[in-house]
Amino acid sequence: MSRVYLDWNATAPLRPEARAAMADAMDLIGNPSSVHAEGRAAKMLLERAREAVAQAAGAQAADVIFTSGATEAAALVMAGRGLASSAIEHDAVRAWSDDSLPADEGGRVAVPDPSRTALQMANSETGVLQDLPEGLAVSDMTQAFGKVPFAFDWLGIEAGFVSAHKLGGPKGIGALIVRKGTDVQARIRGGGQEQGRRAGTENLIGIAGFAAAATAAQDDLAAGSAEKQAELRDRLQNALDIDDENTMYPGRASRRLPQTLSILTPGWKGETQVMQMDLAGFAVSAGSACSSGKVRPSGVLRAMGVPEADAACALRVSFGRATTAEELDRFADAWLTARSRWRSKQGKTG
Repeated sequence: MSRVYLDWNATAPLRPEARAAMADAMDLIGNPSSVHAEGRAAKMLLERAREAVAQAAGAQAADVIFTSGATEAAALVMAGRGLASSAIEHDAVRAWSDDSLPADEGGRVAVPDPSRTALQMANSETGVLQDLPEGLAVSDMTQAFGKVPFAFDWLGIEAGFVSAHKLGGPKGIGALIVRKGTDVQARIRGGGQEQGRRAGTENLIGIAGFAAAATAAQDDLAAGSAEKQAELRDRLQNALDIDDENTMYPGRASRRLPQTLSILTPGWKGETQVMQMDLAGFAVSAGSACSSGKVRPSGVLRAMGVPEADAACALRVSFGRATTAEELDRFADAWLTARSRWRSKQGKTG
């Protein structure tokens, strides 16, 4: 039986639209900064892609700065500003801020001073969605982009950033989106690319794939993908929520991404579950892909008040456009079987 990929929050499979756009971009030989015909053709593709990403994000094309990914975008807009954040943020945000803001048990964060704060739109581990306050300095919109509808221009925030590979684009390309008039000092200097805010010849192939993926993701949202995926998530949660009152679902009481489910069974290590599910043919994770290689309790769950020992026992299931109900049912059966075996061993050794 074929393997089932359920780690879309780490990276989503490349969309066919992105693959086709990247193949076409490979045939362009010009540098977007060159003034000859070949350069102008490359420049035209670049700006059309900028328009497409901006439209998908509900922003203005002039406000989109292409970067190598969300991590670089975070550094570009946050370095040296001394912003406040919370421990539920991605490490790319926490590297440039502090953890002074607490999260409640539902994974929500109250923001006393939006103009001095970074707050994510959606959490990669629990899927919990935040209400972004007016005037917020920075938001990590990476996990929400293409999965739930929003418009940057309507949010009333200063800046946000996104990454292509989370919605089916290529790895190594992302964007910073800034409100008009926001001061962004270049960290990579040299040429005048990206309005002088990010030097270096643009990754035209990656940008073309990013734009195609963003457009396709927005088309999916318009067709009701979020609602369909929320039904699948709830179906999976209901299937797992059988005969065991100890298993919890962090963030369950809060608004969540439609395709993310965090599962926590105290005593059953997340890393063990990942290996067991891998052997059973399912790719899942114990948390953020940027920390899953490190054996340590989830900082996100710890910030939500989960005891340290239990915070090491979470499993994340995240899926996407190609995931079927049958695949999730198969996962539920395999996971429940593994949990039953673990329970039996606990009884024998207890």
